[in-house]
Amino acid sequence: MAKQSKKRAQLPLRLNVLFLFVFLLFSLLILQLGIVQIINGEEARERVNQTENTRASISVPRGLMYDRYGQLILDNEPERSITYTPPKNGDSAKARLKIAEDLAELMVMSDDFKELEAMVRDRDKQEYWYLLNTEDANDLLTEEDLELDTSEQYQQLLDYIEEDKTYDEYDWSDPDLLNVVAIKKELDQAYELSPHTIKNEDVTEEEYALISENLTRLPGIDAKIDWNRISMYDGTFSSFIGGITSSNEGIPRENQDYYLTLGYSRNDRVGTSGLEQQYESILRGQKEIIEYTTNNSGNIVGTETVVEGQSGNDLMLTVDIELQQALDQIVQQELKDYINQNPSENKYMEDALVAVLDPQTGDVLAMSGAHYDREENEYVDQAYRVIYDAHIPGSSIKGATVLTGYQTGAISPGTVIYDRPIRIAGTPVKQSWKQLYDVNDITAIEQSSNVYMFEIAMRISGATYRENEPLRGFNPEGFQTMRNYFNQFGLGVETGIDLPFESTGVTGPTTGNGGLLLDFAIGQYDTYTTLQLAQYVSTIANDGYRISPRLVKEIRQSNGSKETLGSIVESNSPTVLNRIDMDEDYIERVQQGFRRVATSGTGSRHWANSEYDVAVKTGTAQNHFYDNGIQQKTNNLTLVGYAPYDEPEVAFAIIVPRAGTGNDHNGIHHNIGNQLINTYFELKEERDKEGIDESIIDDMASQDQE
Repeated sequence: MAKQSKKRAQLPLRLNVLFLFVFLLFSLLILQLGIVQIINGEEARERVNQTENTRASISVPRGLMYDRYGQLILDNEPERSITYTPPKNGDSAKARLKIAEDLAELMVMSDDFKELEAMVRDRDKQEYWYLLNTEDANDLLTEEDLELDTSEQYQQLLDYIEEDKTYDEYDWSDPDLLNVVAIKKELDQAYELSPHTIKNEDVTEEEYALISENLTRLPGIDAKIDWNRISMYDGTFSSFIGGITSSNEGIPRENQDYYLTLGYSRNDRVGTSGLEQQYESILRGQKEIIEYTTNNSGNIVGTETVVEGQSGNDLMLTVDIELQQALDQIVQQELKDYINQNPSENKYMEDALVAVLDPQTGDVLAMSGAHYDREENEYVDQAYRVIYDAHIPGSSIKGATVLTGYQTGAISPGTVIYDRPIRIAGTPVKQSWKQLYDVNDITAIEQSSNVYMFEIAMRISGATYRENEPLRGFNPEGFQTMRNYFNQFGLGVETGIDLPFESTGVTGPTTGNGGLLLDFAIGQYDTYTTLQLAQYVSTIANDGYRISPRLVKEIRQSNGSKETLGSIVESNSPTVLNRIDMDEDYIERVQQGFRRVATSGTGSRHWANSEYDVAVKTGTAQNHFYDNGIQQKTNNLTLVGYAPYDEPEVAFAIIVPRAGTGNDHNGIHHNIGNQLINTYFELKEERDKEGIDESIIDDMASQDQE
């Protein structure tokens, strides 16, 4: 009985201890709540209301391009654009689907069902089905799949959906459904706080207006004005203007890190070729910088323009766009006429290439290239071949050979050599187009003596010639000796033109075969581009000064007007690359030889009656190749020249590869050259009468300043 009373007495004691412990716990909890609310309350509230500022950029119109007389060549055309800017950390896939569904009520990605169908891949259809059937889709996962990470599980799910073709339960012939999925596909490609273009082609006024009116219910969507490049001369000179990426392409993936470090966004449009690429940093302008304020949920709660956008600077080109247009027509028509006149003789003839420079400044006045597409039976502009394609030039480079002969001491001014067939053991007979007997240096150029050039090459290499015997004492270093001098003219090296790429031609191997060095001396070994030949003849015309060709003369500040020009930001002065290491008297003798080619030599039939005092050098190079195992014999036709002879202001080079070998082919390069020179001086005369010269640029600029 006593024991039972003792137990009863202990029970309240234990309860009291428990109550005391609970009381202490509650007291500590209340104390902690008080500390949070009173001491840390302000900090907690700040965290709840905390926002984050993130900057994004918006592209501005690219700089324009003008020709040397202020004619607008490349313009910007405004176009309506629909964009999507995801919030901080992005939207969920289901949120993007909801946006796509709402947006699809207001716009279509394409009115053409086939185009719309092509936009949507099977993967896009699978993802759409998954979003609408997430629970059913997750049931497809096995226990092994559940051990994978989230992204791998998702890919596995899509594979299962692909196998079962479960997404085919939807009617994919319904354009409305395809439109929703096509829009969501674009939304999925956007990066957080970076505007992504959903559609910027063929956005109708109605679509633009409807979306603008409903922006409040379309989170992240905006309707704005984008810019598209437009050529003012039907694509004339477009090969060298170059191209830019679309908004969907954005910066090239292979150079993504490079562009991102320069402040580009992933969907920025950048130059990919030609002047657009070469002068990307000039043309892009200063993008508008916008600061987005986001809350803890990642929603944008405010925007502020931090940096005002500035259009890209404009380029003043050296090109004469009227001359360029005329030359394009001349080249294409001549190529077409010659192919049509004798299609069997000229069945491999496809190209005609021309480069026109101001030899005093290096200004590129025009570059033209016509190509015959035999499969499509059409003639197209492929002017880029002027700097990309290299060809065997033939006798047009004999001026460089004679000058090399002077400088190496192989010949002297007035040296006479007996022109006769050269017979080297084991080598086909080498001779001129006819036996010329005694010729000196000037006559050798005038009458295009191969033998004279052979003798120069043999002397440079230290070889001794005896008829029907191998060359004795031939030194292969003769190849490098001649190439070193040829390089001074721009043959076999970069010309320095302000473009992202140019070919330097193909250099044949240096061998102990002396016959190949003889071939080199007459332009039958190494290959050169049309632009290299134009620089070579310009160097001769310019008394030995090799000047880098340039396409951009000035960079001017954009002023928002197409009729007036902004102030000069940078002026590109002519760049002298080198003065050829040869006596001025030597150069004058070669100039005389070029003039006599036109008046009494190999080009006189086409040039003797020209009123513009032209100096030229012709060239015909054998271009033999195999087609289906059968050797085909064709000729490369070349022509270089300049005018006027005493005070050169225009120099040119023409290459017509793979022409026939008959007698009727010899005129195409001369016909192109004559029409080019006539057009150049006729345009000059017309402008002189109208009082138009390059000072018109200054007048356009002064109007802006006023």
